Amino acid sequence: MWRHGPHNDVTDVPGILVGQAQDLTAETGVTAVLAPAGAVVGVAVEGSAPGTRETDLCRPGNLVTLAHAVMLCGGSAFGLAAADGAMRWLEEHGHGFPAGNALVPIVPAAVLYDLGVGSATVRPDSAMGYAACAAATAGPVAQGRVGAGTGCTAGKLFGAAGATRTGIGSASICVGDVTVGAIVAVNPFGDVRDPGSGRILAGARGPDGAFVDTTRLVLGAAVDVAGGAGENTTIGVVAVGASLTKEEANKVARMAHDGLARTISPIHTMYDGDTLFCLATGGSTVDVSVVGTAAAIAVELAVLAAVRSGAPLA
Repeated sequence: MWRHGPHNDVTDVPGILVGQAQDLTAETGVTAVLAPAGAVVGVAVEGSAPGTRETDLCRPGNLVTLAHAVMLCGGSAFGLAAADGAMRWLEEHGHGFPAGNALVPIVPAAVLYDLGVGSATVRPDSAMGYAACAAATAGPVAQGRVGAGTGCTAGKLFGAAGATRTGIGSASICVGDVTVGAIVAVNPFGDVRDPGSGRILAGARGPDGAFVDTTRLVLGAAVDVAGGAGENTTIGVVAVGASLTKEEANKVARMAHDGLARTISPIHTMYDGDTLFCLATGGSTVDVSVVGTAAAIAVELAVLAAVRSGAPLA
């Protein structure tokens, strides 16, 4: 079977560091997942409204194999600027792809929309990305209303006003001598459900404050589904303490989305930009089917951790 790692978060994977920075007044932030020595990178973008950087580079058939960090950012497309700060920090510390006369740090990134919760004019920038990297450690990861989870909510059927606070969550599981971890900023259009009971844990609320069941209303055409358009997206990173090829890392990233599907309903809508990266830090050779299955479980647990750690929406 499997067990949790010592911290039960993504930093249980050897070679992975996590740093976070946020503006609690503006309710936005960034989470830097660092692999300074380089990790084989893959990606799966399953939502239809993504905001991303360097995802083409992550796919098979392209030259670069290793990434040195992944940035998870609030601030919608403006938040991609945080990756510039991560590049600057990595370059200063001697990490990057050797390209002629310079080391070029490889920093894929994805953003979520949190502009409707706090300030729409204050977004993550290069300085915040740099600060997140400077704060990165291999220690326990703060969860909830921190980093990219600062402005996260679930259930935007009626917009941010009817949503439930979530945040960022992380988990790890060990299968044999291999650790697989996940960190996920949970900001979906849909509701978060307990995968065992189906009970809604976070989601859209009606005027009485009770959950309304987004899936039921969508299927019944009882509401304008586009009411929460552009206010969503769940993003995350799966890290694997084993050796994967680039093709295998992309497969694991795709399989990891099963963890989102088991906990969020509906998921991967036209109004979500759901994106998961995979970072393989090296080690033993593993069965991709086993690792992908573990990744989906880790993502599922990370989503639930984000909901448990979230604070009531003011």
